[in-house]
Amino acid sequence: MVAALLILLSALSLSFVAVWVAAVLDRRRNGTTSRENERGWPTGEHYLIGFVTNFFDTLGIGSFAPTTSLFRLRRLVPDDLIPGTLNVGHTPPVVAQALIFIVIIAVDPWTLVLLIAAAVAGAWFGAGIVAGLSRRRIQIGMGLALLVAAGLMVMTQFGWFPPGGDTLGLTGARLGIGLAGSVVMGALMTLGVGFYAPCMILISLLGMNPKVAFPIMMGACAFLMPVAGMRFVRKGRYSLRPALGLAIGGVPGVLIAVYIVRSLELGTVRWLVVGVVLYTAVSMLSAAARTLAAEASALPEV
Repeated sequence: MVAALLILLSALSLSFVAVWVAAVLDRRRNGTTSRENERGWPTGEHYLIGFVTNFFDTLGIGSFAPTTSLFRLRRLVPDDLIPGTLNVGHTPPVVAQALIFIVIIAVDPWTLVLLIAAAVAGAWFGAGIVAGLSRRRIQIGMGLALLVAAGLMVMTQFGWFPPGGDTLGLTGARLGIGLAGSVVMGALMTLGVGFYAPCMILISLLGMNPKVAFPIMMGACAFLMPVAGMRFVRKGRYSLRPALGLAIGGVPGVLIAVYIVRSLELGTVRWLVVGVVLYTAVSMLSAAARTLAAEASALPEV
């Protein structure tokens, strides 16, 4: 079953790449690549962000919240295109993580497959909703999502996660709860809420060994992100050059983290990320408030 899962993941990944390439070529043929971020190759900064965020993602920091913060601080991607850029650009590095962790960490195959399927279903519906939202609503949603991400990082720092158990699979009611949780986490992933910390909490609360969160988390992301990413690509709701930089720069970061570095003292790094993420969340919500005020002032008086 694990071998079949890996084959299916490889096929899905190739389909994602084919859809992405075809969409880019089609937009260029039709002359619709008018945005600056859709012309030319990524910059060195784009590659570096992909490398650094995916390096630390592999070690347990997460990539969505730090990437969002860097994009906003450096003004690299418009707010309304950030969710799509994250889902499209981080897909290849996450697929690399999944192929590695599914092989090296044991987990009950049925539990793995079912939780991944539930997350993909959540991502499919979530991406369709997010891709149609206005900039103000995306700013509000991502601002709140970043606050949640910062809170989960603080919980990690203080060791407030439940300790978990030693089982490698779920059955009965616990499996049902796990499936429901995966659907929700998959939907939120498309908005920019990372999968790592929520998955770790859910797995631990259900009495599983916390280590199995890695293949479940990486596997779920590797399946749901191509699904969500294809919807963003088809709607053109992402920035091409930053996304390509994340993809190309991220894969080497994953391989170095897994096979060379393996572990680091990440406490100081997490506190730095928490501070940056909180700042970004506040700035995102402030931007949404300014947009709302501008829209209100533009309304005609009655």
